[in-house]
Amino acid sequence: MRPMPIPAQNVRYLRWVLDLFRLTVLSTLARTGSVTATARELGYAQPSISHHLSRLEAEVGLPLTQRAGRGIRLTPAGELLAHRAAEILGRVEAAEDELAALGGLRSGRVRVAGFQSALSSVVTTAAGSMRTSAPAIELTLQDLHPDLALQQLREGLIDVAVVFRYDDEVPDGLRFTHLFDDSMHLLSTEGGRTLEESADAPWIAGCENCRRELVSACAAAGFTPRIMYTSDDPVVQQSMVAAGLGVTTMPGLSVAQHRVPGVETTELEDLRRRVHVATYGEPPDPPATAAFVRAVVEASRALVGGPSGRLSLS
Repeated sequence: MRPMPIPAQNVRYLRWVLDLFRLTVLSTLARTGSVTATARELGYAQPSISHHLSRLEAEVGLPLTQRAGRGIRLTPAGELLAHRAAEILGRVEAAEDELAALGGLRSGRVRVAGFQSALSSVVTTAAGSMRTSAPAIELTLQDLHPDLALQQLREGLIDVAVVFRYDDEVPDGLRFTHLFDDSMHLLSTEGGRTLEESADAPWIAGCENCRRELVSACAAAGFTPRIMYTSDDPVVQQSMVAAGLGVTTMPGLSVAQHRVPGVETTELEDLRRRVHVATYGEPPDPPATAAFVRAVVEASRALVGGPSGRLSLS
């Protein structure tokens, strides 16, 4: 359920100085689901956590929690403030890092998230380049689905996200730099097949979140795929295809990295995804973040073989 906005008549209650610790308490409570777990994670006694929640409610002028059986849950106002608290705390931490870098206390850090096939190609290439050119920069990488990566980018939990999208929409507050277009391919044991010709075949697909574009493409071709096998691993998917269990679609970047003998690929002309590197907020980015963005752009140019912006399997 989407958090409800705070009523306009209660806006006057929001004229208080933000206490970052109380926001931390609320954000942690939203994530852990209990006062006991929140107290344990933050290293405080339960009465202290309850006290800070009560003070925060008094300052806001709205109930933030309510009883639910033996525990508590957030009210709509509590969910809204907890969501904003995660963003605020992430931005404060990012600001501390930026100021430290400007003050010469350390060279900075870059926390990067990307989807699997990007991590094993352009992201790691860029990371290797950064390790050589700027070894003092602390660099962390993690594998995240684009939706979760963009959420963590907005909340300040990461600094850079390498994501893909099937449209040109840029979410509010984010900046996208286009890296390349990644073609989509139909994988089968017979070359030259189309989606329509594969309508009656068993299909192999990823999890519910990862199969949306496949299902949409099949719907546009006039059928609903009969999904019999599920895996998010491109090697497993190709092995299933090679064994004759069914057909699937796969981005060119994944196909290029993992080729299983016996699998034929056919490019789908009207279906492709656009790969971007994303950062948050207005420019300029912190020096370390900007350096990583440049490195991943250069790695992408090398991958596609020039300024065409389109990955080819040939």
